[in-house]
Amino acid sequence: MISPEELADVAWHISTRSADSNGQCVEAGPLADGSGRVAVRHSRRPEAEVIVYSRAEWEAFVGGVKDGEFDFPAR
Repeated sequence: MISPEELADVAWHISTRSADSNGQCVEAGPLADGSGRVAVRHSRRPEAEVIVYSRAEWEAFVGGVKDGEFDFPAR
């Protein structure tokens, strides 16, 4: 479980592509504790849930995105 104090020090980053989705985007940022963990939240609801990934999990996800593994067809 992550504390509100730990989240207060996250340097949140939002994709420049969020303008293309009417601000419906996620933002992510590294925890300041030096663990390499990355927090992710919905940019329009920053007070809602936050998911925290280990550095290895984050790198696996980003690698999959870069490789096109999450290029789901539009519905």
